[in-house]
Amino acid sequence: MSDSVEIEVDGRTVAISNPGKIYFSKRGETKLDLVNYYLAVAEPIMNTIRDRPVLLERYPDGAGGKSWFQKRVPKSVPSWLQTTEVSTPNGTVSDALVAADMAHLLWAVNLGCLGFHVWPTHADAPAASTAPPVYDAAGELLPPTGVTDELRIDLDPSPGISFDDLRAAAQRTRELCGELGIDVRIKTSGSRGLHLYALLEPRWDGYQVRAAAVALARELERRHPDTITAQWWKEERGSRVFVDYNQNAPHKTVFGAWCVRPKVGAQVSTPISWDALPEVTNDELTIATVPARVAEFGDPWSDRTPQDLTPLLELSDKDLAAGLQDAPWPPQYPKMPNEPSRVQPSRARKDAD
Repeated sequence: MSDSVEIEVDGRTVAISNPGKIYFSKRGETKLDLVNYYLAVAEPIMNTIRDRPVLLERYPDGAGGKSWFQKRVPKSVPSWLQTTEVSTPNGTVSDALVAADMAHLLWAVNLGCLGFHVWPTHADAPAASTAPPVYDAAGELLPPTGVTDELRIDLDPSPGISFDDLRAAAQRTRELCGELGIDVRIKTSGSRGLHLYALLEPRWDGYQVRAAAVALARELERRHPDTITAQWWKEERGSRVFVDYNQNAPHKTVFGAWCVRPKVGAQVSTPISWDALPEVTNDELTIATVPARVAEFGDPWSDRTPQDLTPLLELSDKDLAAGLQDAPWPPQYPKMPNEPSRVQPSRARKDAD
């Protein structure tokens, strides 16, 4: 195969170097196979990530090779490439790639991107109209997030949890959200878990969306204490499905819908219909199988509409009024007001003794 091929897409010419390089060793798929996969799912992937900033997970030698996360685009880029300034939890800023169109995605694939981690905001997101200023426990003003328009519910399997257990937890999450008038859609993670998403009305920021996710996780644990948990510390989860509310922490990216995992089997994080949930697994949805599913069944997320987060925020207010503290934050975030100790419970007990 030639050293380079040129792909015409979205009015741009994107050069793909070393198109025959093996990226996924299980079946021998190449860089060009990855390009063709993304072209095959162009419409649904653009429906979910268009104009959102993305963090790049780069594997220039293919899945299983050396890798790194790249928040900042390289200094030398095409003149047409769109970027936007994003902020980390401590306020550090960088220029991130914007998923403006397929040309932008293919440009990143040519760099060896085997994973797009997507912000829950758009590049031009204004400030949320309902969001008050947020301060950390030291009284420092935290960096704003702008409108956050996706709620992302990550169902994470603890040891001993089967995929059937995850399916059951997903259905219970859907039932609760349905009671609250919130339409959630499901996708495989491409790894071990399941993800549920709700498109949101453009009214809330990342701090409010995380508060809603905490409330959802806690209500699910109250209703299904033997099978679902909201406990941050692994030692407290037992053999239960963990609802990882911190995937909604401000400035947090999540592996994108329709994106290909950096695994040798080229698994795809695939949106599916609720009817398909009993039948599919993470491993069978790959770049070799997903395009045919899209051609046959279409995009199961194509009719999503923005949802009202108010019922979950009211549930959050009720929990706080009842005396519950905020749930623990990830370690890279500053200490937050009303947050419990970040010391592992067993260590805290040992230190107390």
